[in-house]
Amino acid sequence: MKSLKILLSVLTIFALCFISCSNEGGNNAQGKKIKIGLSLDDLRLERWQKDRDYFVEEAQKLGADVTYVSSDGNATKQLADIENLIAQNIDVLVVIANDGNSLSPAIMQASQDGIPTLAYDRMINNCDIAHYITFDLEKVGRMQAEGVLEITNKGRFYYLGGSPTDNNARFFRKGAMDTLQPYIERGDIELIGEQATKDWLPDVALQIIEDMLTAQNNNVSAIVAANDAIGGAAVQALKAQGLAGKVPVSGQDADLAALQRIAKGEQAVTVYKPVKQIAVECAKAAVALAKGETVESNGSLNNGYKDVPTFYIEPIKVTKDNLDSTVIADGWATREDVYGN
Repeated sequence: MKSLKILLSVLTIFALCFISCSNEGGNNAQGKKIKIGLSLDDLRLERWQKDRDYFVEEAQKLGADVTYVSSDGNATKQLADIENLIAQNIDVLVVIANDGNSLSPAIMQASQDGIPTLAYDRMINNCDIAHYITFDLEKVGRMQAEGVLEITNKGRFYYLGGSPTDNNARFFRKGAMDTLQPYIERGDIELIGEQATKDWLPDVALQIIEDMLTAQNNNVSAIVAANDAIGGAAVQALKAQGLAGKVPVSGQDADLAALQRIAKGEQAVTVYKPVKQIAVECAKAAVALAKGETVESNGSLNNGYKDVPTFYIEPIKVTKDNLDSTVIADGWATREDVYGN
């Protein structure tokens, strides 16, 4: 009897070890290799190319396979892309949304099929999101406004907003406007206008700023732009009027072209959102969700369907004074690329 008990104990321990080991690395609860479906908004943009590369690299380190597809800035295509990923028997869905209001049918289908969805940097509304990882978005907007105000805190300001379908754009705007409001109330700043930029397209932003400059007879003191792509378009329009470097412009994403503009004095500020950090965190979270494990959060955000567990990452304000100690020191860009020597 004693021998039988010992044998049963050994077999139990062996079974538990087997179950535990089968779920280590990149295996799901069934012991099969984890399959991650990654739906990206638009790989034509430098930012998302880097996110994809870092994400795939980390996921592969964790033993998971990644199937990714880009919607090329088309919300209808992204909906179809997600439905196609679901049909491929993925274990977890990761989405960088083009339109945070149009994807809920596909996300709910994934949930019904037992596939958890991780919202990557952009929230998706009115659906069952398992987890959300992003930056402190209002702080990004505050930093954009602060970077401009450090150069000029009086005069005629224009706000160039992001895509109206991007849920993040409203947080950027709120952060910027909250920062500008005391100056507006004192009469130091006049907000001469604002406009959203369809799909964050630089060509659209260029037309907006050209039209604004014409309407205002070039009388503008600063442009708070919601990212580097449209901020670059604003600088282009200003340059055509001989105003580049005279009218401070903001941005975000720390695109190389923006860093070069900052080095030249043509752009006042960008906001560096450590892309490698969010990509690595999202890859880790995706693998954990596929295994049914708890994912770290430091807050929550209601998306109209539920309070979604959220992990916020701190952004970094980048100006001409700290290029070397931020993006260059972090290896995001080289000094040679930024300064051209």
